[in-house]
Amino acid sequence: MSDRIRVLIVDDIPETRDHLTKLLGFESDIDVVGAAAGGVEAVELAQRLEPDVVLMDINMPDMDGITATEQLSARVPKAGIVMMSVQGEADYLRRSMLAGAREFLVKPFSSDELTMSIRQVFRREHERQQRVAEPVGAGGRGAAPLEREAGRIVTVFSPKGGVGRTTVAVNLAVAAAGAGQRVALLDASFQFGDVGVLLNLNPRSKSIADLIPEMESLEPESLENVMVSHSSGVRVLLAPPSPETAELITSAYVRRVLERLRENHDLVVVDSWPWFHETTLNILDISDTILALLTLEITNIKSIRLFLEVADQLGYPDDKIKLVLNRADAALGIRVADVQSSIGRKIDHTIVSDGRTVVYALNRGVPFTLSNPEAQVSRDIMRLARSLIGEPVGTTEAPPKQPAQRKSLFAWR
Repeated sequence: MSDRIRVLIVDDIPETRDHLTKLLGFESDIDVVGAAAGGVEAVELAQRLEPDVVLMDINMPDMDGITATEQLSARVPKAGIVMMSVQGEADYLRRSMLAGAREFLVKPFSSDELTMSIRQVFRREHERQQRVAEPVGAGGRGAAPLEREAGRIVTVFSPKGGVGRTTVAVNLAVAAAGAGQRVALLDASFQFGDVGVLLNLNPRSKSIADLIPEMESLEPESLENVMVSHSSGVRVLLAPPSPETAELITSAYVRRVLERLRENHDLVVVDSWPWFHETTLNILDISDTILALLTLEITNIKSIRLFLEVADQLGYPDDKIKLVLNRADAALGIRVADVQSSIGRKIDHTIVSDGRTVVYALNRGVPFTLSNPEAQVSRDIMRLARSLIGEPVGTTEAPPKQPAQRKSLFAWR
């Protein structure tokens, strides 16, 4: 494949086609190889010109962009499609991605947005085609992987928001990476994920939304390409940049993503969403360990007690769930012993309350386990990380194992 990106422009307005052609003419690595005034002409030209990227308008009189994209995906599968529209509604985005579009630009867009989208789509398609072309033997990527122990999936979960779930997940991942582990961090709060904010990652970074076109096959071929590397060594799979995209992420696909991540990492940390639905239940099912987070507030204690009852219905063994008391502060009027008595289980780990350190780190976008490793809150997180990766941390109390058959949460339906 040439280093120059061959682009086909499709738009029913002549002025728009001319403007885009002139705009891209200033880019040394982009060639506009053709322009079409409608979907029918676009399909014919694409089959003849074989462009790398197609800029496709969504509203055209003869054949709309979504129908044209569906045909191009079948007839010219090597062409990456960037959809353009003045409509930014979720339904247009969803239908475009399902048709096979790789990017969605809302008009008007800047020249930087346009060229960045073209280059990203070109690079991802190029890498995908290389993987498909690699032989399945002799040490290629398709060959059977060397034997290695599968990584552990640890999900940080709370049935109630506001308990510091994302903060714990992010700092736990960073602490484990600092201990020499290969760590992946999945932001599974797909509507309103904050992992990228806590790690000060570019909001334009790639995310799980870039994998939507692959979800029908359930094979996350481009997973490595959309993960973002943090300076701590953690590999991050971000939540979508817009809430409406969350509905396109299927539960079965998330499960396949987690299976793939555990193949290539020692530890996979998942920041989950505090709500029981199919995706969350699938994540909890596949997890090796669930860190159930609670604080010294009566509503949180009640919610954790209910969660433990649900976990029992689901057939989770007791040792799969580790209770983590966050913001532990005896001055709040509730003792740890009272909490343990109320929920009928011992607290496995505690994290000290240190709002000053935590909020300061959050506002800077630097995890406190990096910026202030000597703080007690950092030490508590590091102790938790060591317990998860199998390093000795002193005396720990392991609850008895009680294996049970997997039940359905919705069995009464």
